[in-house]
Amino acid sequence: MIDPFGRHISYLRVSVTDRCDFRCVYCMAEDMTFLPKAEVLSLEELERLCTAFVRRGVKKLRLTGGEPLVRKNVMSLFRGLGRHLDSGALEELTLTTNGSQLAKYAQELADIGVRRVNVSMDTLDPDKFRQLTRWGDLDQVMRGLDAAQRAGLAIKINAVALRGVNDGEFDEMIRWSHGRGMDMVLIEVMPMGEIGDAARLDQYLPLSLARSEIARHFTLTETDYRTGGPARYFKVEETGGRLGFITPLTHNFCESCNRVRLTCTGTLYMCLGQEDAADLRAPLRASESDDVLDRAITEAIARKPKGHDFIIDRRNSGPAVPRHMSVTGG
Repeated sequence: MIDPFGRHISYLRVSVTDRCDFRCVYCMAEDMTFLPKAEVLSLEELERLCTAFVRRGVKKLRLTGGEPLVRKNVMSLFRGLGRHLDSGALEELTLTTNGSQLAKYAQELADIGVRRVNVSMDTLDPDKFRQLTRWGDLDQVMRGLDAAQRAGLAIKINAVALRGVNDGEFDEMIRWSHGRGMDMVLIEVMPMGEIGDAARLDQYLPLSLARSEIARHFTLTETDYRTGGPARYFKVEETGGRLGFITPLTHNFCESCNRVRLTCTGTLYMCLGQEDAADLRAPLRASESDDVLDRAITEAIARKPKGHDFIIDRRNSGPAVPRHMSVTGG
């Protein structure tokens, strides 16, 4: 699959549920209205959709949410998609998680063929963690990390940079994550979903500033390491570990975007930061043959835009797109 700008689409992110057992302040409103279950694709339908993309050249599948591991029987989807790893059609099957359910599922994920996971974790302070996630338990996540490492899973810690909240912890988090053999990535707040305009503007910390502050204490050497996502990685010479930066606002990464995003309702977003989308649920259900579905995918890829229009400042503190991050999984 090649989009209008010559980019090969080889990476599909699939939000298997919009539900989550946390309510992170930059991701969700405290009182969320979730999708009616009748609108959500079955796990069998999600597997068929993913398989159609693998057949068209997708090499990397990432399951996200909400929190993917809270969806009932979700491991059956992982097992079904794992057969594409066995055949060689798929190079990587992975997930992004808040870590709350990893203690339960880490070994099974490893047995299926998952080799690495991204864990969203913004602080090492238990009280601050509870405030940021509203419902989360840091000890529970730590047990999940322990289980994942026992199972042999590589872990990348994703931390959203929040001004005045965790910006004093970056040095500690780098030493902690690298001390456990885990990569770490800092992410700028993205203007998605209504959480309160003042709250979002107050949260936003340009990673150019964060990187300059980190470089006062660590030696950062840029590398050509890539995982298929948008992060730019540096080696931290003092720890030997990798530190990545995802900067959709201060330096967007659209020119090399190889990703599209599928929601649990079968809606395909060709860009995280644009509202244009394609309904794949109707063609999926229209026929047992994949001909109609394949045509719909082809038409959607032909509409992939050049890039997003994210911006946060005093004049643009509201959401760039109305859907919450939990709908498309970041």
